Amino acid sequence: MTIEKKKEGNRLVLAVSGRLDTMTAPELENVIKENLDGVEELVLDFENLEYISSAGLRVVLGTRKAMGDNGKFSVRNLCSDVREIFDITGFSDIITIE
Repeated sequence: MTIEKKKEGNRLVLAVSGRLDTMTAPELENVIKENLDGVEELVLDFENLEYISSAGLRVVLGTRKAMGDNGKFSVRNLCSDVREIFDITGFSDIITIE
């Protein structure tokens, strides 16, 4: 998994590629925690994400909770396989998908 950070003022975009699973989820979680100060909008760009496991979904949900009412959180560019996982698990109903 690779994570590319792009910060524009109070907006942070994290482009995640590869596989987000048990082995890589802690890395994404740490990057998010280390970069949340002053962020009012966080976008996870999953354009090049091939797979997401329950551990990856946990990070997404934890991020949504961390942003809470203090900011905007969304994911974008889901491939069909990842989108299906979001749909099956109900994440499509609770996470803003662009």
